[in-house]
Amino acid sequence: MKFGIIRERKNPPDRRVVLSPEACQKVLKNHPKAEIIVEPSPIRVFKDAEYKAVGLEVADRMKDCDVLLGVKEVPIENLIPNKKYFFFSHTIKKQPYNRKLLKAILKKNIELYDHEVITNQKEQRLVAFGRYAGIVGAYNGIRTYGLKHGLYNLPKAETLADQPALISELKKIKSKMPSIKIILTGRGRVGNGAREMLDAMNIRKVNVTEYLEEEFKEPVYCQIDASDYNKRKDGIRGNKADFFANPEDYRSNFFRFTTVSDFFIAGHFYGQGAPYLYTREDAKHPDFKISVVADISCDIDGPVATTIRASTIASPIYGYNPQTEKEVNYKNKSAIAVMAVDNLPCELPRDASLGFGDAFVRNVIPAFFNKDEDGLLERARMTKNGKLTKRYAYLQDYVDGKE
Repeated sequence: MKFGIIRERKNPPDRRVVLSPEACQKVLKNHPKAEIIVEPSPIRVFKDAEYKAVGLEVADRMKDCDVLLGVKEVPIENLIPNKKYFFFSHTIKKQPYNRKLLKAILKKNIELYDHEVITNQKEQRLVAFGRYAGIVGAYNGIRTYGLKHGLYNLPKAETLADQPALISELKKIKSKMPSIKIILTGRGRVGNGAREMLDAMNIRKVNVTEYLEEEFKEPVYCQIDASDYNKRKDGIRGNKADFFANPEDYRSNFFRFTTVSDFFIAGHFYGQGAPYLYTREDAKHPDFKISVVADISCDIDGPVATTIRASTIASPIYGYNPQTEKEVNYKNKSAIAVMAVDNLPCELPRDASLGFGDAFVRNVIPAFFNKDEDGLLERARMTKNGKLTKRYAYLQDYVDGKE
């Protein structure tokens, strides 16, 4: 089995890679029948020379490979027919901007495996960049808070080497942070990645009751999940499992946090049919206290009403005026500062690639050599023989332009 590590060609440039030189070595050591060719790249976080240094072939020979591994969408003109591809296609939610890409994949008889749907038998994702989104998102949010209120000026995450470097910078400004309350939603990869950064700063963690009822002489944070910020409409006591199974039976109970919080880090997963955490009308309320939002989840015009667009690594912060519902300078007194970068792991490409690669080597590569005994490849395969597979047949109307 010959694997090719493709060059990322989508703009803006993405420096991440599925397999680092070290990860490639692990693949070759554990699977003697595996071969790996690396396509040359001027932007990849690991240089061509680093792959050559461990004995890997770096060459424009992707047509000779069986399986091609990438991170972001491959431009249509660069798709090689009749190959197996792994990348984030951003089509499983019927994203309109990638309909032509999925049509081209089918036309070119490509087998597409989307990283987002690589799961175990319990439907739990096995490879993701979520932890690194949380790590960078929390850092960017704390940076935004300092800029918004003129307290300190952290360097941009993209200028720093790795997570320890981010933590080092955060520790330098801890004494400049006022006694604010930070609310963090989500206990998955994203939320826990953000928590890592708050814990590394030694910001005190408090429970929901303490957070809502007490005052503190130091910055504190509270990490909550769906059962904390939603409650059943009928008044019956709900739980997290019931919420995910029946989101339409719930309404948001998040507003109680907005009246005491200064800074909101959104690291939750938002599912179809779930209630918004807060609406634009909620943000107009005189008791709404949040002045900075780090929306790592970044659902536009969604559950976090202040997120009216995604921001960019180059320009990560914008302001939202809750009264006019318009974008303004984030430093305006009336503005809520919003950090809503939708490709946060790109700011920590080396760490993100190492973590992703470890999971890919551990969970995905073996399936090519054990006859896919756990059905991992079968679950992640979106297209085959020029057609959508049964599991993804729901995308047919999307492909046909009927949705």
